[in-house]
Amino acid sequence: MVLAGRRKSIALFIALGAGLISVILLLYIGWVLLDWRHGVLLLLGVLLLAVAIAGVVLNTIFLVREIRRNEQHDAFINAVTHELKTPVASIRLYLETLQTRPVEEAKRREFYRIMLEDSDRLLSTIEQVLHTGRLGASGRRANLTRIDVNALVETCVDRARILHKAAPEALQYHPGDAVATLGDPEEVRSAVSNLIDNAIKYSGGRVAVTVETAVIDGKFVSVRVRDTGPGIPKAELKQVFKRFYRIPGPLASRIKGTGLGLYIVRSVAKHHGGRAWAESEGPGRGSTFVMQLPIRL
Repeated sequence: MVLAGRRKSIALFIALGAGLISVILLLYIGWVLLDWRHGVLLLLGVLLLAVAIAGVVLNTIFLVREIRRNEQHDAFINAVTHELKTPVASIRLYLETLQTRPVEEAKRREFYRIMLEDSDRLLSTIEQVLHTGRLGASGRRANLTRIDVNALVETCVDRARILHKAAPEALQYHPGDAVATLGDPEEVRSAVSNLIDNAIKYSGGRVAVTVETAVIDGKFVSVRVRDTGPGIPKAELKQVFKRFYRIPGPLASRIKGTGLGLYIVRSVAKHHGGRAWAESEGPGRGSTFVMQLPIRL
């Protein structure tokens, strides 16, 4: 899909260039053959100038977008490489240790636990990349099933507590009224898990994340995930949902990620007829991420 979009953009600008050349040739021929029609030539000159300026502006916008895309792709490749290489290297190290020398039973169990955690991290990264590919596929159909929203969110919260070793008071869940929607349970579960994982990951050493569900106007159900982390600048509130996008700064280099989690959240919400957005009072004041889905009994 991305490659096809780029080909269309390139074809557009090739056609634009060919059109500009054609206009210049016509103007030159007209100047030779229609010298006495100064008014017509003046009009053509003005039109040519306007078209040339528009072409330059569009071409500049296109180039800037391509540069940004390339930067995001490079950052994504680096992030995914790190997310894949680190757990693989860790698992290999422990396996080599177990293979080359005797290890006490307690230590052996600790090695097994760490290797399982690393394999879970590895699997999570792979699933995220594969999920993004499925979301971008054209003509895909959702596996519509009745979803108990509160039960699904509770499952995601329990999973996050185990995965991140979060205490009940560090990750709190406040369910609203019981409500159901129609959707793909795997996709919705992935979106909610990404919201919770993202909030915990950016909370730093002190995790204080609250997950809430609520019915809005009897038509929608919202899942709100609130943290007390570093917050988001106003200008970045919409940008964070773009594919591969990560807020620039020292935090992005310190906290590893692929830049796909929030993109998955927004894509799942749109695919189910809902929407997703972020709220923050600014840097240092925490963030709230909301996914809203239509209620379908």
